[in-house]
Amino acid sequence: MSILITNIKELIQVEETPRTWVAGKEMSEIKTIKNAWLLTQGDRIADFGTMENLHESIHADELINAHGRMVFPGFVDSHTHLVYPASREIEYIDKIKGLSYEEIAKRGGGILNTARKMAEASEDFLVEEAMKRLRTIAAYGTAAVEIKSGYGLTTESELKMLRVIKKLKHDCPLEIKSNFLGAHAVPLEFKGNQEKYVDLIVNEMLPRVAEEQLADFVDVFCDKGFFTVQDTERILSAAAQYGIRPKIHANELDYSGGIQVGVKYNALSVDHLEYTGDAEIEVLKNSQTMPTILPGAAFFLNMPYAPARKMMDAGLPVALASDFNPGSSPSGNMQLIMSMGSILYRMTPEEVINATTINTAYAMGLSHEFGSICRGKRASFYITKEIPTYEYMPYSYGDNKVDRVILNGKVWK
Repeated sequence: MSILITNIKELIQVEETPRTWVAGKEMSEIKTIKNAWLLTQGDRIADFGTMENLHESIHADELINAHGRMVFPGFVDSHTHLVYPASREIEYIDKIKGLSYEEIAKRGGGILNTARKMAEASEDFLVEEAMKRLRTIAAYGTAAVEIKSGYGLTTESELKMLRVIKKLKHDCPLEIKSNFLGAHAVPLEFKGNQEKYVDLIVNEMLPRVAEEQLADFVDVFCDKGFFTVQDTERILSAAAQYGIRPKIHANELDYSGGIQVGVKYNALSVDHLEYTGDAEIEVLKNSQTMPTILPGAAFFLNMPYAPARKMMDAGLPVALASDFNPGSSPSGNMQLIMSMGSILYRMTPEEVINATTINTAYAMGLSHEFGSICRGKRASFYITKEIPTYEYMPYSYGDNKVDRVILNGKVWK
């Protein structure tokens, strides 16, 4: 199966040679081709160029005339919790009335609320509900997504979540990576005895996860009121024995040491980062860890915004992901995340494009497959509706600017 798309107004995020990530001043630059064509072969991008150089010998099984629309690489959303049993809008009202994230968690709400419902939900139900969410985010242009466990908090419920994610990987055309987040919160029965819950994660959960090969990554919520640096080190040391690379929830609620421990254990990314100072930025320099900001959570919880500009000025790369979850960021719309990146974090359109494609692809271990329009990469991209410029993408928030989605070289419907 091959597709030839012609008369593309502008082909966005073009690379001749794929980059691992984009950092510092380079984040303000993207390469595009105006009046372009794009050819796919199977599930790969085969070729592209300008219309004036489109040779008459190039043919395809399916022809799409873009009629002046643009083509972007599909979004890569490197941080979500989109497998969950129910929404939490009642807690949303509590937030409106002034209760903090920590206060809701301390009284058994938040993650623990979802964990109780997770224990009762069937795998079939969870798959059905997650597939609806995956179809929604695909319609907004997402081509690859990481999904975490962490709403189980018991061995069987965590394994249930990871098996659901495994089934989604098989059944859904989006590229999916799974992340074991048993250390998402401390169950009520372990309050005051947190070390015993870490024992359970290390000695029972992780071996089962590894045995069934259910996780691509391991994660820990290393932050004030959740898991300590010492807890995190224990879990990451154990995960390393199984060859599972970490990704860390870090510094959302305070200067927790999460960034430092993430870099120490070669985490693929450290995520949230509302509390990031000079020491944290210095640690991230010369590391292989991607700083990942989650604008939706900071916006929804009315929290401080991570210092994206300071990070980029220091030469760091920055990624943006949705944190799609029922409690603190109930949206997986990456177009909206682009807009938040520009409006709330003062990032330019070029910077938010890089932050939601190339850099998030790295944060999922997918730089070689996703994140740009490059020969040999996965043919997963979207065709926009008629828009005047690529800057219009983050500028016009609220509406869906995607007209058609191609996933793995096939038109997605």
